[in-house]
Amino acid sequence: MAEIRTTGAAAAAWTPDSWRAKPAKHLPVYPDGEALLAVEQRLRSYPPLVFAGEARNLKAALGEVAEGRAFLLQGGDCAESFAEFSADNIRDTFRVILQMAVVLTFAAALPVVKVGRIAGQFAKPRSSPEETIGNVTLPSYLGDNINGIEFDESVRVPDPERLLRAYSQSASTLNLIRAFAQGGYADLDFVHRWNLGFVSDSPEGARYEEFANRISEALDFMRACGIEPKSTPQLHTTEFYTSHEALLLGFEQAMTRVDSTTGDWYDTSAHMLWIGDRTRQIDHGHVEFLRGVKNPLGMKCGPSLEPDDLLRLTDLLNPKNEPGRLTLIGRFGAGNVEKHLPQLIRAIEREGKKVVWSCDPMHGNTIKSSTGYKTRPVDRVLAEVQSFLAVHRAEGTHAGGVHFEMTGQNVTECTGGAQAITDQELGDRYHTHCDPRLNASQSLELSFLIAEGLKRERMEKVRPLPALASGF
Repeated sequence: MAEIRTTGAAAAAWTPDSWRAKPAKHLPVYPDGEALLAVEQRLRSYPPLVFAGEARNLKAALGEVAEGRAFLLQGGDCAESFAEFSADNIRDTFRVILQMAVVLTFAAALPVVKVGRIAGQFAKPRSSPEETIGNVTLPSYLGDNINGIEFDESVRVPDPERLLRAYSQSASTLNLIRAFAQGGYADLDFVHRWNLGFVSDSPEGARYEEFANRISEALDFMRACGIEPKSTPQLHTTEFYTSHEALLLGFEQAMTRVDSTTGDWYDTSAHMLWIGDRTRQIDHGHVEFLRGVKNPLGMKCGPSLEPDDLLRLTDLLNPKNEPGRLTLIGRFGAGNVEKHLPQLIRAIEREGKKVVWSCDPMHGNTIKSSTGYKTRPVDRVLAEVQSFLAVHRAEGTHAGGVHFEMTGQNVTECTGGAQAITDQELGDRYHTHCDPRLNASQSLELSFLIAEGLKRERMEKVRPLPALASGF
C-alpha cells in the first residue's frame, strides 16, 4: 500500500466529489451513466434521512466508549432487501437489540450505545463481479439498491432507479424506529414483552426472563421509594442510531449536505458510516470521501492490515484525534485474533490515538456447509468474541464493542449455538439475501457471553485496598 502523507493543504482541498478523481473498488458499472447522474441529482433535492445534530450526539456517545465508560452494540441485517421490508421485521430486529442492550447494561454495568445496520444497509461488495450457473454467466447480485437477486439477466443489470426505492424504504424504516425508540415501546416496564415467542422456550429466553424479572423488581423498588420511572426518560425511551457501509459513493455524495449550524459537511444517509476491509485503500475514493464528512466513522480491519497502514489511515480519518470519531472493527476469524489484533492495539496505544475497538465476529468465520449453504458456526462466532475480550484484557485496553449480523426472524442460517442447528436444518428457514445471520436466540447467547467478559474486565480494574500495616 502506497504511503500518502496528508498536509493541511491537501486536507483543505476536500469536496464532496473529490473522490471521483481517485480509483475506487467495488462500485457497480451502470450501463446508462446519464440515468445514474439524473437519479443522483434527484437525491440531492430529497430531505436528509438523519440530522447533523444526531450524528454529533452519536459521536459524543462513542467518545464515552473510547474512554472505556460505555459499550457499542452495532447489529442488524447483512443486507436489507425490498422483499423482506415490513413493520414486523423492523420491530423484531429492534426488540432483539433492546434485549441484548438490557443484558449488557444490567450485567456489565455499562451504558450501551445502540447502532443498527439498518435503514440503508443494502449494498454489499462481492468477491467476484460475476456469477455462473451452468452455462450462464451474469453480473453478481450486489444488493437490492443496485440489482435483483433473481438469476435473470433482466434484473442483474444495475438500475439507478433502485436507489430511489432504497431511499424511500430507509426513510420509512427510520420513521418506525424513531417511533419505537421514543414512543414507549422501549419502556423498561415492557422488558418482558421484548422476548420473542420462538425464543422464550429456549435456554437463552429463560435466562433473559431472569434478567427481566430482576429489572422489574428494581423498578418496583424505585416506585416504593417514591421514584416514578415514567418521569425518568432514560427508563422509557432510548437513543437508537443507524449505520451502513458507505459503498455507493455517488449515493453518499448526493446525501451529503452542509450543516447550517456548524458549516460542516455531514452525510445525512446515516448517523455512522463505515469503510469495508476491501475498500480501505488509503489513496482510493472511499477513504477520500469519508475523511471529509463529520459523521462518526468505522473501518473494518482484516488480517492484511499492517500497523503502519492503520496509523496512516487513522491520521487521515481522524486528524484531530477526537474520541468517538473513529471505530476500528476487527474481523480476523476465530483463530487469527491473537495473531493480528495485539500489534494493532499496541501501535494505536503507542501513538496515543483515541479510537473505539469493536469486534466483527461474523465475516472471518463464514464457511460452506456440507449441504452447500454458506453458514457461520456459532461456536466460531463466540470464540472470536472471547479472543477479542481476552486480548484487550491482556493489553489493558477497553473491548469497546461488537458488530454483528442478525435478524429478529426465526431463521436457520448459522449452525450450532444453544439451539444446536445442524447443517441439515439450514434449509428449513434460510432467508438471507447475502450472508448468514444470527437469529434472536443466537444473538442473546452472544450478549450473555459479552456481558460476562465485560463484567470480568470491570472487576479486574477494581484494585483491592492495600493491607493495613501491623500495629496501630
